[in-house]
Amino acid sequence: MHPTLISRYGTYQFMKAQPDTLAGSPVARYYRANDPKWHWLEARDSPDVSAFLEAANQQQAQWFAPLAPLAETLYKSHLARRELAVTSLETALDHFTFWSETGADDDYPRWWRFPNGQPAQRECFFDVQARAADEEFYDMGDMALSPDEQWLAWTEDTQGDERYTLWIKLLPSGEPISLLSDIGAGLCWAEDQTASSATLFFTRFDATQRPDSIWQVSLPFNAPEKHSAPTLVLREKDPEFWLGIGKTRSRQWLLIESGSKDTNEIYALPAHQPSAVPLCVQPRQSGVEYTIDHRPGTFYRVHNQASAHFQLDFLDEPILGNPEARWQPLIAPRDDTTLEGIDAFSWGLIIAERDHTQAQVVLRRWVLDAQHHRLVDDYLGLPEQPCSQLLEDAPHFDTQELRLREESFTQPPSWFALDLASGERTLLKRVPVYGGLTPEQLVSRRIWATSADGEQVPVSIVMRADLVGEPLPTLLYGYGAYGEALDPWFSIARLELLERGAAFAVAHVRGGGERGEPWYLQGKMAHKENSFNDFLAARDALVECGVSDPARVAAYGASAGGLLVGTCVNRAPKAFCAAVLDVPFLDVLRTMQNPELPLTTAEYSEWGNPETPEVAERIRHYSPMDNITAQEYPALWIEGSWFDTRVSYWEPAKYYAQVTQQQLGSAPVLMHTDMSSGHGGASGRFKAWQDTARQDAFILWALGLAADFKDSAI
Repeated sequence: MHPTLISRYGTYQFMKAQPDTLAGSPVARYYRANDPKWHWLEARDSPDVSAFLEAANQQQAQWFAPLAPLAETLYKSHLARRELAVTSLETALDHFTFWSETGADDDYPRWWRFPNGQPAQRECFFDVQARAADEEFYDMGDMALSPDEQWLAWTEDTQGDERYTLWIKLLPSGEPISLLSDIGAGLCWAEDQTASSATLFFTRFDATQRPDSIWQVSLPFNAPEKHSAPTLVLREKDPEFWLGIGKTRSRQWLLIESGSKDTNEIYALPAHQPSAVPLCVQPRQSGVEYTIDHRPGTFYRVHNQASAHFQLDFLDEPILGNPEARWQPLIAPRDDTTLEGIDAFSWGLIIAERDHTQAQVVLRRWVLDAQHHRLVDDYLGLPEQPCSQLLEDAPHFDTQELRLREESFTQPPSWFALDLASGERTLLKRVPVYGGLTPEQLVSRRIWATSADGEQVPVSIVMRADLVGEPLPTLLYGYGAYGEALDPWFSIARLELLERGAAFAVAHVRGGGERGEPWYLQGKMAHKENSFNDFLAARDALVECGVSDPARVAAYGASAGGLLVGTCVNRAPKAFCAAVLDVPFLDVLRTMQNPELPLTTAEYSEWGNPETPEVAERIRHYSPMDNITAQEYPALWIEGSWFDTRVSYWEPAKYYAQVTQQQLGSAPVLMHTDMSSGHGGASGRFKAWQDTARQDAFILWALGLAADFKDSAI
């Protein structure tokens, strides 16, 4: 029998508020007076470190025990809402049609194929579920079919540290062969395949786990494990730049990109001549980003050399790499639109544009003649606004049918086939949603918050339609970094919160890309303060417009979003009744001062290099770890991962310890460290859903909505 207490919302809660911080608690037991910042937690091999994390896990589990039945109810309800046996759409390549099937009880898919036009000859060629069966953690980094579609190469991580092993097998039933270990996730085949061999490209790391080099290996098909030593193709010496490789849809060029957060450089390599010397498309210039695509005879470049809004140029293929070559304009920069990218096909281009005013991406089709005159110029159309419309992978360069994926905050993902000749749209698949709350019973709206400098910040909201007009308990989500746009997405798990009367809101703060490239630039480096002001303004706007109950707003931030939420909680703890910090980036200054850590040097262009005193002071001013003070913190649910190479486990651990010591209120400060996963959390879908259910149970408790749950054990 667990104690029942009266909450500040007039409903009952199931447990004590603040975990015991006196003698015997993890923080009290492991505190070292000579290290008040808890830096000793960075000594990964120390037995005390794992002991402290395990003790904190036990503390969290003990506190959470009365909510465990609710978490189980949420988990089972989540499963009941979704289709557990999932079959992907079929994709026809040159020789075979491929698809995946995930069994109702499986975490991972099985991959199938049949010769084009012969569906009766279906065969399973790769069982990921079987490969993962004996692993506590499993992540498939990449899968790559050889040009003749008879060999499969893939990378897998069985620890969570994002260091991958390269495997290969002959399809359909050859034995898997391990070729190389400790490499990056990505793979790319050249187009030089013969009956006896083919060339495969991959990445390797430096000491800080930065993918600093591209390698190629020639694989003899009679004995792939007897391959010759891999050959270095390109090495990047600048510690702020990472390397990656891909191939144009035309299959004529391999593209090697070396990029930092705000600058990049691309090398082109003939796909049929992988041993050729890579050709630099355009030498790097600080602050200039560009992407390349190809149609026979022409290269296309999207770049921001003249404007942050990006523009589109083209160049005749024979003069690529000529320093005297002059790119010709196709789309000039526009102040109200960011050009996000292009996809090239034999007939022309699909262009992705982001409307700054509506914070909405639209897709545009160009059909071009040989002189680049536009024969067709139209927009594909949106089912609603705001929504997400994406061009799915289209492997055939000559295709006259596109696949579009569309979803919104109220509508689950749907896939359509768009016939370019007739304009007809055919629904191929729609994710089914079961249970009592249907998408038709939801409503989405957008409000605009006025930030500290007067900027208008979009805030997206989804809730039950029958609750419109009532101030609701609200979960406010934010990220605001790297130019990542939080475009609308549907979540089946989110229905558990919505059905119980919560609203879900997204603050599209500066630092993200929702309103184009300028929106990102206004929320990074010296302008980072805008992100925090925007998030707090979004919270206040939700209250002022009557959407949110001011006493029941919880915040959620993951990774760099944890920095956003952690800073706002430090500055305005009474604005939130709770916060979830998932693998949160919290010790910004100390991390950025350590170039030996993974990611640090690559992050200089996002946060700044603290070797400059002014930059160090600027980061110190907002870094959550450096601004913990004695005050009443809201309830905190903090999660870390032992094998996380992006945000080290000690960041959430040190934050938990210091906030616990400084907590003047009665709200709980809880931490759980997943000792078997990395930055992305649990690898299997069922464990990931269970983790979500536990988070949601905490959120419902914090929002005062857990009282609707009854259990005989309480």
